[in-house]
Amino acid sequence: MSEAVSRAGLGYRAAPLEAELPLMVIAPLLFAANLVVARWAESAAIPPLFLAFGRWLLAFLLLLPAVGPRLWVRRQVLLAAWPRILLLAGLGMGLAVGPQYIGARETGAANIAIIFAACPALVTLLETVVWKVPLSRRQAGGMLLAILGVLVVLSKGEVTALGQLHFGTGDLWVLLAACGWVLYTVAGRRLPLPPLPGTVKLAALCGGGALVLAPFAAPEAVGGSVANFADGRLYLALGFLAVVPSLGAYFCFDRLVALAGPSRASMSLYLIPLFATLAAWPLLGEAPHLYHAAGFGVILAGVAVSSMRRR
Repeated sequence: MSEAVSRAGLGYRAAPLEAELPLMVIAPLLFAANLVVARWAESAAIPPLFLAFGRWLLAFLLLLPAVGPRLWVRRQVLLAAWPRILLLAGLGMGLAVGPQYIGARETGAANIAIIFAACPALVTLLETVVWKVPLSRRQAGGMLLAILGVLVVLSKGEVTALGQLHFGTGDLWVLLAACGWVLYTVAGRRLPLPPLPGTVKLAALCGGGALVLAPFAAPEAVGGSVANFADGRLYLALGFLAVVPSLGAYFCFDRLVALAGPSRASMSLYLIPLFATLAAWPLLGEAPHLYHAAGFGVILAGVAVSSMRRR
């Protein structure tokens, strides 16, 4: 698998399934960790916008020693592309994260998962309507299978249970975050940055994300919502979020978008609810059930079908 991921990162296209599928599993797995740890971080009373700002600032600082010289060498390119960097950072690091953390304090994980599960369909719809990208029967079939798998998991094997879910203020915040992710996914493909090493691009986006979120985190602190810096859980949560979902997940997902395109790459998001459920077992004490296995199989089938290309 490591060889396949390495080839995917280099844009290897000779064996699409071998190159894409590992990334379609790894990226959502890392993203799922974000939801689980963010929920766990609530026990430390970490303000949501500070949590979002802190993860990107720390991620940038972690990259800076190794990437700083490369950033300086490419400073002219980065300055010329700064509007696009701020746009992508504002969408993917700001809009897709800050409102999600706010909404997670008021709504359940099932609602968050359902809302974000709509992202791939919205990406496909946006590309089809605006850029006239054709939608193949294979992609449509894979998307329907993945949706079915998500519904199996979220309804606990009883689809009629979905009718009992209600959408409130927290859900609207999460919906705003999901729209940010959709726009980030499409903009990353349609308004690409100049050719840059992956680590340089990631560092620029992390720094941009912290810059975009700072004006929102400051009023939160002024309003009295301040993190407890004496609580070790604050640093544990920020450290994990900075390394795993910030550096790892975004790097893998950007590679996947470059290799597979935004529509097919977004199909991997269907795996996030499942992985979040599995990760919550040891961390939050929520044991998985048979319907998780059933949904997992259907979701994987949908992702595999959508990833197939005609040879």
